[in-house]
Amino acid sequence: MFRRWDTVNRMDVWVGSYTPATGGNGAGISTFLRAPDGTLTPDRELPMLSPSWLTAHPSAPVVYAANESGDGAITVVSTDLEILGTVSSDGADPCHLAVAADGRHLLCSNYSSGSLSVFALAEDGRITGQTDLVRHEGNGPHKERQEAAHVHMAVVRDRIVSVVDLGTDEIRSYELMENGKLDPLSVSAMPAGSGPRQLVRRPGSDLAYVAGEVNGTLIVVRETTPGTFTPVTVVPATKETWTGDAPNWVAHLELAGDRLYLSNRNPDVITEFDLTGETPVALADHPSGAWPRHFAIAGGTVYVAAQRDDAVVAFPAGGGAAVRYPSGTPTCVLVR
Repeated sequence: MFRRWDTVNRMDVWVGSYTPATGGNGAGISTFLRAPDGTLTPDRELPMLSPSWLTAHPSAPVVYAANESGDGAITVVSTDLEILGTVSSDGADPCHLAVAADGRHLLCSNYSSGSLSVFALAEDGRITGQTDLVRHEGNGPHKERQEAAHVHMAVVRDRIVSVVDLGTDEIRSYELMENGKLDPLSVSAMPAGSGPRQLVRRPGSDLAYVAGEVNGTLIVVRETTPGTFTPVTVVPATKETWTGDAPNWVAHLELAGDRLYLSNRNPDVITEFDLTGETPVALADHPSGAWPRHFAIAGGTVYVAAQRDDAVVAFPAGGGAAVRYPSGTPTCVLVR
């Protein structure tokens, strides 16, 4: 039996994880109940293979999980935490999922295959079949991280799908047709060696922001025409210069009004930027737990999937004392 996203008896926070089959120690999907003050209480668990990314349908009572492994898959889960079905992602190591605003199509980024899969969705959110698959080709100057195309995210606005490729230093945009096919639209070059991982548009503006994972930067881009992005400026991903022996593998971006938050792995901080001007200004590096792979902001609280800390780490968005909630190898936080 389905239930919609409501305010009664709900599971507020879903956490995806890496599981033992892929080197983690997570259970699969874990859920927490969120109190009005933002504190979390463990609720339930649903075992499955490494659900590293979770995405909710905009209207149907389902969540999609990317099962990140060499034989990639997508699992459809009801809001009652029951598995409704699993399909192949048609690519290796799926790492991101996005649903079109009309709820009719699901897009899956397959990292190791350098490909994007498209699936048709029924009104109840179930996957009814695959409609397209596009593969990228190319590489970048970083020999270990950019030896081939690595699709990391697809962002959908209206019918425009913009695909961020870490391996080729590009954002490739397509038009999503009514039948679920992808029609090539444009290719936007990002700074060489930046290794773009994620893209987020600023509402009411032609500006957008790109996480440069490989070179540890935040890239400001301007969307000159729908789906075409031109770099404007590049700033360091942290307020304090990172001087550690290991690289800063930048990960996740979130916008909150005139603030932008960016997670930095190895520095292990969430950096808060002021966006009141065209160039982001780093305000603070907030400690986030070890290896902050992903985070979500809700009710003034930042919930971080601290992958190597085996915990969800929560702290006030403006900075403050952090609270640690045990959770094995967390990779993604979905707040309802």
